[in-house]
Amino acid sequence: MLKVCKFGGSSLADGSQVKKVCDIVLADPDRRVVVVSAPGKRNKQDTKVTDLLIECANLALAGKETEPVLQELVGRFVEIQQSLGLERGVVAEIEADLRRRLAGRRDHAGMFLDAMKAAGEDNSAKIVAAAFRARGVAAEYMDPRDAGMLLTDEFGNAQLLDESYQQLERALRDRQALVIFPGFFGYTRSGAVATFPRGGSDITGAILAAAVKADVYENFTDVDSVYAVDPRIVPNVRHAIDVMTFREMRELSYAGFGVFHDEAVLPAIRAGVPINIRNTNRPEQPGSMVVPKRDVQPGECAVVGIASDTGFVNVYVDKYLMNREVGFCRRLLQILEEEGVSIEHMPSGIDNVSVVIRESRFDAAREQRVVERIRAEFKPDNILVERGHALVMVVGEGMHYTVGMAARATRALAEAGVNIEMINQGASEISIMFGVKAADRERAVQCLYQAFFG
Repeated sequence: MLKVCKFGGSSLADGSQVKKVCDIVLADPDRRVVVVSAPGKRNKQDTKVTDLLIECANLALAGKETEPVLQELVGRFVEIQQSLGLERGVVAEIEADLRRRLAGRRDHAGMFLDAMKAAGEDNSAKIVAAAFRARGVAAEYMDPRDAGMLLTDEFGNAQLLDESYQQLERALRDRQALVIFPGFFGYTRSGAVATFPRGGSDITGAILAAAVKADVYENFTDVDSVYAVDPRIVPNVRHAIDVMTFREMRELSYAGFGVFHDEAVLPAIRAGVPINIRNTNRPEQPGSMVVPKRDVQPGECAVVGIASDTGFVNVYVDKYLMNREVGFCRRLLQILEEEGVSIEHMPSGIDNVSVVIRESRFDAAREQRVVERIRAEFKPDNILVERGHALVMVVGEGMHYTVGMAARATRALAEAGVNIEMINQGASEISIMFGVKAADRERAVQCLYQAFFG
């Protein structure tokens, strides 16, 4: 068996956390590839190393003094080095690396920023590899360049080039030593550092798991499991999700589940590699498994989780006999496409259609242009733009086999005094989505949780 495991920033925030990482990896000989993030926050008031690196880069680009922030960065690694009892040389190497990056070319701001941001994961991997070697373990830091991690040159939002998979498999598959691999970044064909979006270490872990055809991808974070609902909304939630499918995770992630970014684990999902979400601070807990398929047992709750997200706009267009106008929806979508607006949902009636858009993609200027074009082209009876909407998603593979799920949910919302602005059930019938006012979101989640899990 072969396991790829990834440790997030909270798992590497200081020396004591790095010791836990070493203990976890050494407890299972199948853990052969370890992906690491940059050191995260040591406490709520602390600053992540990545944020310090971004601050340092922005100061440099503005021509301002960077030494105080640089020394703060070096100090973070010194603290880890001293806590682990490592030789001072490893920090000297890290400081030299940071100064080399700061002295790099600044004529391309995105390229310079990516080179600086990547220093967090890169140097974290070096110090973690040194920690393993100090314990007598054959461990090696692997440079993504040497491994063949090739990315596009979209700095800050780079994508993997498909040819990387074969190169990564050759570099990693039969390695005898434990491999410590920095997450978050790779290299362009021209040799420049390029980073994935924030949270990119999850992406790196998923890519490596797919490349080596791992039996499982373990993602270590700071929670025991994925819970059926956000504990910030339902503080006394007790229902942990032991197993969920890729489809369930995708639906929940889309609607606001924060444990995983759905796009971050796409490579593992496409390769059919199961994902195990674990807690670095409580490694004895089995965590939550994300698998391609699962059997729904008779009598079990049909719902696996309830998720919600805010920040949606509803564009409502009403026109009598709309259904007789051939190409109406196509032309409406074309207007949005030409204005660079992607849509989330498009529920419709006989004489009306609603388009749901994320507010972040629909600023006031775009709204004005879109509304003017719709009025000019369609001559609608009414057009209304409503902001401040939220989506609430009830998800579960078992919903497909259970009668009355929508009735149960709508009754709970009605009894809680939550008005439903929109309702949509996917063709797969594993989810029901409700549109509500953002002000009603938490009440909606709480009453639905009570209805299905209470």
